[in-house]
Amino acid sequence: MAGVTNAPFRLIARECGAGLLTSEEIDARALVRDNARTLALTAYLPEERPLVMQLLGEDPDILAEAARRLEATGADGIDLNMGCPVAKIVAKGQGAALMRDPLRAAVIFRTLRKAVAGTLTIKIRGGWDDRTVNAPDIARLAESEGVDGLTVHPRTRSQQYTGRAPWEVIASVVAAVRIPVVGNGDVRCVDDARAMVAATGCAAVMIGRGALGRPWIFRGVDTSRDERAAIIRRHCVLIETHLPERAALVQLKKHLAWYSDGLPFAARARPAIFSARRAAEVAELFWRLW
Repeated sequence: MAGVTNAPFRLIARECGAGLLTSEEIDARALVRDNARTLALTAYLPEERPLVMQLLGEDPDILAEAARRLEATGADGIDLNMGCPVAKIVAKGQGAALMRDPLRAAVIFRTLRKAVAGTLTIKIRGGWDDRTVNAPDIARLAESEGVDGLTVHPRTRSQQYTGRAPWEVIASVVAAVRIPVVGNGDVRCVDDARAMVAATGCAAVMIGRGALGRPWIFRGVDTSRDERAAIIRRHCVLIETHLPERAALVQLKKHLAWYSDGLPFAARARPAIFSARRAAEVAELFWRLW
C-alpha cells in the first residue's frame, strides 16, 4: 500500500468505520538518516489515532532505533513488514525475504521487543514459495520473542498477489499461537470478512487493496450512491488540505480512478484523468463521469 495509505486515506477509512490504522511502509534506514521524503511518511493527523507505524528493514539495530523514534513521535504501535514481495525490497533482505531467514527474523524480533515500549506486531506471508510455507513456524518464533500479535497474508512471496488467497494458512497460524492473529487477503466486502473469521478463527481482519475505491467497506452496511459521493468529496478535500500541491494532484488522480471503477465509460475516461494538469480538471472529469 506504499503511495496510498497516507494520512488523508487513513482518515477517510477511519471515518468510514475502520478500527486500527497502519501507515505506509517506512524504510528504517532512511528514517534514521533523516531522509526528508521518509520523514514525510511519518506525518499523521490526531484524529487517526490509534495508529500503527509500519517499518521496513533488515538490520536489527537500525530497526530498533527507527522504532524508538516513531514511538517518540506518537506511534501507538510498531509493525514489522515481513510481507512486501517487491523485487527491489527482497533483494535487500527486507520484507518477504525475512520469511526465508528465521534466524535473522528472531534477532530482529528480540531487538525490537527491547526497543519498543508499546505494542509490537509483524505482518507475514504464507512463506517464500510453495515449498516453504512456514508462516506457523515464524509465528511461533515471534510469540516466543514477545511479539504481541501478527497479521497473515497467506499467499507466498512467489505468488505475489495472484491466485486465490489460501485462508487455510491463516487458520494454521491461529492454531499455532496464543497471540492475536489478524487475517488478510481477498476481502472485498463485509461478507468476505465474516467468512474469513468463520473459516480461520482469526481475531480480526485487515483490509488493504479491498478498500481502494471503496473505503465504505469498513461501514459493514450498504452505502447509498449519495453517501458514497459525500465520502469521495470528503476524501478530495482531505487530499488537497493536507498534501502539497504536486502530491495532491497525483493522489487525486489515483483515487478518483479507483472510485471510477464500475462506472459506465470509466476505462475510456481514465487516460484523460491521468493526463490532467490541475486538480480542478481531474475533479471535473470524475464528476462528469459519476
